[in-house]
Amino acid sequence: MPDDPYSVCIVETQYFTFAESPNEMPLESGEKLGPITLAYETYGTLNNQKNNAILILHALSGDAHVAGRYSAEDPKPGWWDFMVGAGRPFDTDKYFIICSNVIGGCKGSTGPASINPKTKKPYNLSFPVITIGDMVRAQTHLIDHLGIDRLMCVVGGSMGGMQTLEWAVEYPDRVAAAIPMATTCRLGVQGIAFDEVARQAIYADANWKKGDYLNHGVVPAQGLAVARMLAHITYLSEAAMHQKFGRQLREKEHYGYDFSTEFEVESYLHHQGESFIRRFDANTYLYITKAINYFDLYRDYGTLEKAFRNVNSKFMVVSFASDWLYTTAQNKEIVKALKINRKPVTFCEIPSQAGHDAFLLPNPDMEKMIADFLAHVYD
Repeated sequence: MPDDPYSVCIVETQYFTFAESPNEMPLESGEKLGPITLAYETYGTLNNQKNNAILILHALSGDAHVAGRYSAEDPKPGWWDFMVGAGRPFDTDKYFIICSNVIGGCKGSTGPASINPKTKKPYNLSFPVITIGDMVRAQTHLIDHLGIDRLMCVVGGSMGGMQTLEWAVEYPDRVAAAIPMATTCRLGVQGIAFDEVARQAIYADANWKKGDYLNHGVVPAQGLAVARMLAHITYLSEAAMHQKFGRQLREKEHYGYDFSTEFEVESYLHHQGESFIRRFDANTYLYITKAINYFDLYRDYGTLEKAFRNVNSKFMVVSFASDWLYTTAQNKEIVKALKINRKPVTFCEIPSQAGHDAFLLPNPDMEKMIADFLAHVYD
């Protein structure tokens, strides 16, 4: 892999607006939404055949900034920077990479913090509830706008993996290959429970004001921070937390017998919460967790086998051994349904102690597998 941290150079976010009145986009809830703006970034060059495009789909707290930096002084690259660039698995010398912020998001795409053109005020909770299917439907408009009929590959982890499955199932003729990672066809009841507790933390913040906080000039920072702290625990494995923190005390040798922050893991979670509130919107968190909870290919098709009956993609399904939120067993359900339908599928459980977030961390096995899989998509 190249050592150059600027392997995709300086990048710029772009914006695409569609679904203007009277052609608003229909949603699964029965409502319509428009106009819709999607923030997106691209890397590499679309070839003349327009068959080298890869769509990368982000997880709950992600955005369109998957790689590169916004300036030479930008201290932090995109969230999957080690995967995207010249010579990296998503090789920008070969492939045209696209990543967009989902609808309902808060990083440039239309969401609850956006201005409602009818009221000239933020949507807040008047924003319609959106689903994974709605997110993908909006992405098809962007892909059409870019002049691409068929994507070489769609790939994503966690909620991005749900979108990957939705693309392959709902738009089978538009996807040559799919790489769902650390994901599931429907979130388990424990995951739904964690999401509800996180939402309740936001509701309980006095500054939430029933979702109208933007019009009051306040932010439900405490509630959102607690929601993030809770979620972050589910993203790590016990082994990873023990290895990183153990029961270490923070800047002391003995218990203080008070309620100050004493353990290193407590300090870490506080940091996660505090950094999250500077970059994310509380109502967006509510909407996106609901979309994750609603995603259910079993319910939509009756059985998982029926859901994958018409897919035309090659699949590589990737799980991580220590992921207890989106388990290997859940990923194997996808593999089983594809095999029953005699669809081409490769599966790998990567031995990592990092938990659910393992797909966001450098891993030579993961990187080589993806690079090799992409090299044989059109064999």
